[in-house]
Amino acid sequence: MSAMRGPMAAAAGPPSKKPMDFGPSARRLLGRLAPDKFAIGLVLVLAAMSVVLSVVAPKILGHATNIIFDGVVGKQLPAGLTKDQAVDELRAQGQGTFADMVSSMDVVPGTGIDFGALGRVLAVVLVIYLAASLFSWVQGYVLNIVVQRTIMRLRADVEEKIHRLPLRYFDTNPRGDLLSRVTNDIDNIAQTVQQTISQLLTSVLSVIGILAMMLWISPLLALVAVATVPLSVLATTLIAKQSQKHFVAQWTTTGALNAQIEESFTGHELVTAFGRQREVGAAFDERNEQLYQSGFHAQFISGMVMPAINFLGNLNYVAVAVVGGMRVASGSMSLGDVQAFIQYSRQFTQPLTQIGAMTNLMQSGVASAERVFALLDEDEQSPDPVSPASPVVRRGHVQFENVSFRYKEEQPLIENLSLTAEPGHMVAIVGPTGAGKTTLVNLIMRFYEVDSGRIRLDGTDITTMSRDDLRSRIGMVLQDTWLFGGTIRENIAYGHPDATEAQIREAARMSYVDRFVHSLPAGYDTVIDEEGGNVSAGEKQLITIARAFLSQPSILILDEATSSVDTRTELLVQHATAALRSDRTSFVIAHRLSTIRDAHLIVVMEEGHIVEQGTHEELLARRGAYFELYNSQFVGPAEAAV
Repeated sequence: MSAMRGPMAAAAGPPSKKPMDFGPSARRLLGRLAPDKFAIGLVLVLAAMSVVLSVVAPKILGHATNIIFDGVVGKQLPAGLTKDQAVDELRAQGQGTFADMVSSMDVVPGTGIDFGALGRVLAVVLVIYLAASLFSWVQGYVLNIVVQRTIMRLRADVEEKIHRLPLRYFDTNPRGDLLSRVTNDIDNIAQTVQQTISQLLTSVLSVIGILAMMLWISPLLALVAVATVPLSVLATTLIAKQSQKHFVAQWTTTGALNAQIEESFTGHELVTAFGRQREVGAAFDERNEQLYQSGFHAQFISGMVMPAINFLGNLNYVAVAVVGGMRVASGSMSLGDVQAFIQYSRQFTQPLTQIGAMTNLMQSGVASAERVFALLDEDEQSPDPVSPASPVVRRGHVQFENVSFRYKEEQPLIENLSLTAEPGHMVAIVGPTGAGKTTLVNLIMRFYEVDSGRIRLDGTDITTMSRDDLRSRIGMVLQDTWLFGGTIRENIAYGHPDATEAQIREAARMSYVDRFVHSLPAGYDTVIDEEGGNVSAGEKQLITIARAFLSQPSILILDEATSSVDTRTELLVQHATAALRSDRTSFVIAHRLSTIRDAHLIVVMEEGHIVEQGTHEELLARRGAYFELYNSQFVGPAEAAV
């Protein structure tokens, strides 16, 4: 039940857990914002204006504190004296410290609080804070647009990348892990960019602005305030280095767990039928435990940043309060300036704390970004020719000329294979599992590129054609049916979106879909769920055959297309195929030899080589590999042995 299918599935190993290269990945993620550089510039301007206003406000608010304190102290002094006279009187009374403090204040002895001046100051502060909030809101609005556009482009790039990836990638990587990169990881990137850019930008600007204001008020106190910054940076760096590897493991394990779940749910019936629920549950528990451990360590270690920074910030606050109080008592600073400085010191610590807290989110987001970038950096299929060739006629003449191909460099599969399929002929490909039958048609479709030799379609080397042109000439019906959520009409028309109603019904009639559609309540408008659960397996196969017929290909590929239908339906499909073989080459991969008796050419493959080819009667007469296959199915082991 592996989620990986194809010959390269065995080559796939466990998810990579290499350490995250944080710096380059973070810069590459930020580089995704470049198309919106003008909007980013506006965000910077708005953020700077908001921070400047927020930084200036405490200084002005400190003036309000001075007005209150001056009024309280002035009320205690005798009226009618000047400030100098009041200071001299205090010194004469032995209150030198109080006299020093009063001398540095703007007091009028005998006068209380100037509420008019206080009101004007508070009004100014209110307007400043409102303006800062407005700028901050507009900045957040613009940034939200930028981030969502960036993530939209990233999703589009991933979607386009998936269509450019070779089939080899999907054969060697679990689908659940790929889905996790496209959904979980991109969502995590969106959350990270949205939350961190705004906070990080505001925090950095706040640190710069607050530091400038603190230096303006008191260089000595500013030196005390920044004394703990190197310790904060050191603590954050050390903790971040320890948590990085756990965030990488967390998202890698998330992808592996998704692959496990997708695999188990897809094969739920098989798991139940063989009674392997316990083993599947044990595998889930193991992956779940790995995710728990990596997630716990990532969050726990990174969560140590905030407590460490808060502790250092509290030490900083105590130092500023003590030194500031001593300077007020000595008269070298006003109480309002100390109050403003203490507020600045708390504000100075807050953005540092926010930056420390964001390291948690940033590491998680960059770990996801690295997984998405790894997908975007995967090798793509070779590009189409600049001036592609195109066969003039659509006859369906296919030639294999000394074709060699191998999935692994050290393991040959197809060597020097030559084969010709004439227009209108049915070519059946038979052989044991792993013989290279499906590989042969994959090479025709250019899902894989040949290592040497060439394949010609109507005389044109298919490598000189565009893939779209090549595949538009080929209709393919696989053993594993695929229907999307939509009506039966829409599913049939998938191969030819511009088809008329008459053409759709004709294809349905030729593939015998029309026989069961009329028994459904809504007919062709019956909605099929994404898993096709409301139609039988045989009916799903007939719909996919109708889809291929509607596209009117010059080449028809049926890869075990009748394996899911009953014997009667199988005969109907054979009749429909025969009617459509006129001027159309058909490649039929079949294990049930009853479906290919009337083939014009039967090719028997073993280990990538054609060991026999001919008609049904010719191959039976040779009593070779085909004869043994035929006997194993229709004569029985006992008679075959005789």
